[in-house]
Amino acid sequence: MTDDELIAETRAFLAANWAPGRKSSGEAYGRHPDSDFLQRVLDAGFAVPTWPRESWGRGLSAAQGKLIEREFAAAGAPGAGQDRSNLWANTAAAHAQPDFRSHIVPLLLTGRVGMCLLYSEPGAGSDLAGVRTRADRDGDDYVINGQKVWTSGAADADYGMLICRTDWDVPKHKGLSFFFLPMQQPGIDVRPLRQITDEAHFNEVFITDARVPAANMLGKPGDGWRVLMTALAYERSVMGDAARGPRSGKAGPKGDAALVELAREAGMLEDPVVRQEIARVTAYKILNRLNNARAKADMAQGNSSPIMSLGKLAMSRILHSEAALRTRLLGPQSMLEGPQHPCAEDANFLTLNAYFTSIGGGTDQIQRNIIGERVLGLPKEPELDRELPFREVKAG
Repeated sequence: MTDDELIAETRAFLAANWAPGRKSSGEAYGRHPDSDFLQRVLDAGFAVPTWPRESWGRGLSAAQGKLIEREFAAAGAPGAGQDRSNLWANTAAAHAQPDFRSHIVPLLLTGRVGMCLLYSEPGAGSDLAGVRTRADRDGDDYVINGQKVWTSGAADADYGMLICRTDWDVPKHKGLSFFFLPMQQPGIDVRPLRQITDEAHFNEVFITDARVPAANMLGKPGDGWRVLMTALAYERSVMGDAARGPRSGKAGPKGDAALVELAREAGMLEDPVVRQEIARVTAYKILNRLNNARAKADMAQGNSSPIMSLGKLAMSRILHSEAALRTRLLGPQSMLEGPQHPCAEDANFLTLNAYFTSIGGGTDQIQRNIIGERVLGLPKEPELDRELPFREVKAG
């Protein structure tokens, strides 16, 4: 199929299935209210066009997949390009056992299940290989006990992507396993955490004798670290692509135009230093988009890419830089708060929320380590416990 033929087919599909001017009302964490439309997108092969035909796709090139994405974006329609962005489905497609894969992947691609990530623990955040949540085999199930923290969407999730320990007698990276844990069951206690932005997106999750079928394991026992690297690569890709914007709902210019307008209102648009800072933030964004496109083109399905860490680290720097610039342009007004001061509200929220990207998906410091070791080829940091059986690893 030529590019022109593909574009024509995509436009015809959208004309028949998506009302002009309609906007997607997508929700985070997997579930999507437009699931019936997403089912038609999946049936047409537009959801994951670069995947093989026998795996819900069309076997198209990455370039042709982006043509489909652009047409969907122009129409304001959801569902295309999930072969690049859906961390849940990409992880399951790469590592799930065949029966569970055929069951769960279509549900993930059509937004029919809610998801959360059960990775970090109070004693294992930067070093996820140190998790102590345990999974013990009991017949056809595993019994899970432990605690997770900073879990977005946990209260309403149908499944949690869980990293836990199944073998305590091997080094820490080799004793981990990865599951799709059913969340709506006895033994799972979700408690919201209040954030500095006065929101409660994150939760701590206490797991006591919860059960997960062995069929829900991704990869083999002890193969969880490799599966986790796939999932983290897609998470970092999403976080490197975009970030949450202002929450005030203030009408007016968006993105870089908002900075220009804010500088104009402050009477500082002709200040060469301010202009330079606006240009620097804009340049970071453009460079980050190009870098992420390169990383996604290089990353084969099911593999991780250290280049994704560049995008995530860059997005963190973009958010902090833009928030600091907004605060500078507002001056003393930035100390105001509340809906009657929308510009200050936006600046304060962006300043506080920037730390979400600096921490979630691996801290800025972790990304620098990955870039140094796996992109630049610098020596690895010493890990004295790396080859010890995990039960001999000291814990605070």
